[in-house]
Amino acid sequence: MDFIFQTPYIIRILTALAVILVLYRRFKNLVIALPAGILVLSFWSGHDLLQIARISWQRFAAADNLMLMIIILQVIWLSIQMKQTGIMRDLVDSVSTKFSKKHSLAVLPAIIGLLPMPGGALFSAPMVKDTDPDNQVADQEKSKINYWFRHVWEYWWPLYPGVLLALSITKLEIWQFILLQLPLSIFSVLGGYFFLLRPLKKLSLNRKPYQARKVEYFGMLVAPIMVVIGVYFFIRTALPVVTAINQYLPMVIAILSAQIFLQLVRPLALKNIIRIFSSRNSYKLAFIVALIRIYGAFIEARLPDGMPLTMHVRQELLLLHIPILIVIMLIPFISGLTTGIAVGFVGASFPVVITLLGAGVPLPQLLASTVVAYAFGYIGMMLSPLHVCNLVTNEYFKTNLLKSIFQLTGPSAVVLVGSLCLYLLIQVFL
Repeated sequence: MDFIFQTPYIIRILTALAVILVLYRRFKNLVIALPAGILVLSFWSGHDLLQIARISWQRFAAADNLMLMIIILQVIWLSIQMKQTGIMRDLVDSVSTKFSKKHSLAVLPAIIGLLPMPGGALFSAPMVKDTDPDNQVADQEKSKINYWFRHVWEYWWPLYPGVLLALSITKLEIWQFILLQLPLSIFSVLGGYFFLLRPLKKLSLNRKPYQARKVEYFGMLVAPIMVVIGVYFFIRTALPVVTAINQYLPMVIAILSAQIFLQLVRPLALKNIIRIFSSRNSYKLAFIVALIRIYGAFIEARLPDGMPLTMHVRQELLLLHIPILIVIMLIPFISGLTTGIAVGFVGASFPVVITLLGAGVPLPQLLASTVVAYAFGYIGMMLSPLHVCNLVTNEYFKTNLLKSIFQLTGPSAVVLVGSLCLYLLIQVFL
């Protein structure tokens, strides 16, 4: 049995992911697949039953996790509220007057992508579905388009926690980070266009021109979204004490503000509000998010030898005498793949990357390494079966998770190759 526990930690992590994917494909139920993956990873990492129970409960009952579950519930409730009040339909119609159906499929999730909310792809999914009422586009296509374009801004948009954490670890100025990372968003949009939108056949609009309200009322239609962004930004900048209480509390308050605002401008009857809050699907998805977070706890937890998994992975890669650039690519990618969240891959891999670069690293080397590390970590996250948006999007459209992941390799390659080109350009010209 000893040889089992001598297996490289990279293999252990990837095997646990494979178990989740295989069981999900077999049972179509993440409530079965995720606990199985958690048990494989935890036992194989050397944890006993008592440690597994302790780590699982600590993560489940943690304030951050409970707040994250609340946000997932709020996202679903706000989405239903916008649908029932007609705002969502009007927003879809408004966008459809300015863009073709094909482009509208991408524009709507991109708008929602400005909201730094976990599971935000679930918020944009109904809009994408409403854009194509006659089902000219397969749900599998809509699912991956919604998921990909929801995430084109998170490489640099300073409201996202992953960006803020990367700024904190790298010590870069915010303007340096934005200028550095902005091309990654351009690569993401280009990759999404050529691999996801361009292959779609020519689509007819097949809807009446938008006449219920004039297009100039577009600002009113996106007002709930702007309320979320505005309140969140105000709290993060003017009321840091709120963020100090809990990192997710500003978003909870921001979404609640949007819910109240929407109720004031387009009120719903009490029975409809009660129906929104009693949505069984919303609670199921919140529980799935909790399971994902518990899995992440075992990635972050210290093993019986006192070292976290990521440090073991680092040592394994260095022992193989792999060049530092490859290590800077692999550790964030593996971290993104296994955590499925930007804060997770940044927190797990960026300290390792900075350590590898050494003290007093020149600014060009820091910039070049940062853009590669973030791009590879982010794409690992995008291809992760544990990414909340990936899961909820496929759950919403009832589509194949594995197929969606495989079909995103094209646009992902564009981002990765683009980041390596940026690495070379920075090294040569700075």
